[in-house]
Amino acid sequence: MISLHLKPSQPLQPCEPLWKRVPTRDERGRPLTDFMMLIPRLRHWPGERIEAVYREIQAVFDYYADTVVFADLNLNLNLLWVSVRPSPGICLEMAAAVKHRVPEALLVASQAEAYRSLGR
Repeated sequence: MISLHLKPSQPLQPCEPLWKRVPTRDERGRPLTDFMMLIPRLRHWPGERIEAVYREIQAVFDYYADTVVFADLNLNLNLLWVSVRPSPGICLEMAAAVKHRVPEALLVASQAEAYRSLGR
């Protein structure tokens, strides 16, 4: 069985929409930031290759254990969602670390980048 070893931030419900599960604040009430990465065709890859991707992503999460608060890898959508404690450049840094280990992974958007592109 494939599993990531992150501590659950809240109980998960089957088929619960991601927007209901993603935390927006940490345990001290401070806002979190997040980013998404697309891994094209991941769900069509052989099981061994998917497991290798899980291990590579887990290695990044282990390195950033104090930063990562929530992560969801949705095989149906080929999408990795990561919520982190904010610090300057952390979303781009972590996305680059995932990209280094999983070259097919593409940064879709980070909250900070999206706001910056809107001129906010």
